[in-house]
Amino acid sequence: MHICVVGVGYVGLVTGACFAEFGVNVTCVDKDEGRIELLKKGQVPFYEPGLTELVLKNVQEGRLTFTTEVGAAIRQALVVFIAVGTPSAPDGSADLKYIREVAATIGQNLDGYKVVVTKSTVPVGTSQIITQIIEEERKSDVSFDVVSNPEFLREGSAIEDFMRPNRVVIGTKSDQAVAILKDLYSPLYLIETPFIITDVQTSEMIKYASNAFLATKVSFINEMANICERVGADVHQVAKGMGLDRRIGPKFLHPGPGFGGSCFPKDIKAIEKISRDHGYSFEIVKAVSRVNKRQRKLMIEKVIQSLDNLEGKVLAILGLTFKPNTDDMRDAPSIMIIRGLQRRGAKIRAYDPAGMKEARKVFRSVYYAKDAYDAARGAHGLVIITEWNQFRNLNWERMAELLREPVVIDLRNIYEPEKMRALGFRYACVGRLDVSSRT
Repeated sequence: MHICVVGVGYVGLVTGACFAEFGVNVTCVDKDEGRIELLKKGQVPFYEPGLTELVLKNVQEGRLTFTTEVGAAIRQALVVFIAVGTPSAPDGSADLKYIREVAATIGQNLDGYKVVVTKSTVPVGTSQIITQIIEEERKSDVSFDVVSNPEFLREGSAIEDFMRPNRVVIGTKSDQAVAILKDLYSPLYLIETPFIITDVQTSEMIKYASNAFLATKVSFINEMANICERVGADVHQVAKGMGLDRRIGPKFLHPGPGFGGSCFPKDIKAIEKISRDHGYSFEIVKAVSRVNKRQRKLMIEKVIQSLDNLEGKVLAILGLTFKPNTDDMRDAPSIMIIRGLQRRGAKIRAYDPAGMKEARKVFRSVYYAKDAYDAARGAHGLVIITEWNQFRNLNWERMAELLREPVVIDLRNIYEPEKMRALGFRYACVGRLDVSSRT
């Protein structure tokens, strides 16, 4: 089988490389010539653990190729995956202009039966739009099927998520399309991956429902953390007690500065817009967005409280990306937090293991350090925003010598409060108190 993946962004490249690893012949296509040239040389234009090695391996073994010739790639393939971006429009809806462009190109190059698969996150009804565009653009009455096959890839662990997914969702009424996709995903049957075969509308909604619920868990535990601080409870123990209930589960119950990235914020806006367009007010999702925005403001206030006054003070920031193991700065909590600190007079020394290049596009008046210790040199306080593993075992004796004041504001609760205070640091975190500070 030969497949084509249109769009070599995060989802498209991971999808193409992983299918190639399954033994499928894959052509990845994009109109960005610069990006395609980089990929032909084996250079992945963003950071994702293991992806560069996977791309190089499958290029060398001849199963993975890259081109800007979208028409030829479509004509060669039995299955065409649409994996282009769907950014938020000003009204919060998903902007489908790239989806429409690809659909038109598919229609113009439809020379035989094909399965057109939407990997991009799109609102309910998009498959109908794609079908209509292809029908209008095709030159002859060639049959095709449009399938919804949403992705559930987590940045930082995308390859594992593709190779060992919790589920595969296929939305279509076509038995032929289902058979072809099952054949394409056949390696996953060996590990007994659950497959959900449903209609297109339900498949499209599953993606939004999943992300909206996960975002809700994040905002919920952040609300709980804020209450815990006020009543003297430990949010980590609260989260553990909740998570042991199998109806709740422990995942995404980690307090901090809120969620960011390319999915949750965008998908929250989109599902709220979908509900509004259909005459319904999605109140929980509205609250999730408000809580997430407020959480970042509360983190700024936490830093101010720890240092009294920020005017003229230097702050070391560890972690800039929205999560570890990625270079993605899209809607990262660090953006609002750092800007808020700068507006209050703070000077920033920052370090991130992978996100410095992208961060330079966002922040100008920031000193970018060579490592965590360089960031801490001469700072009045240290703020941990992203929980990279290398920040979990810092040399605090060395940090104490480098910092001008022994102040640590840990927005990811990496360290134990009582241990940090025993080391002589004025330590602040989210929703936790050490035993000695309780009444």
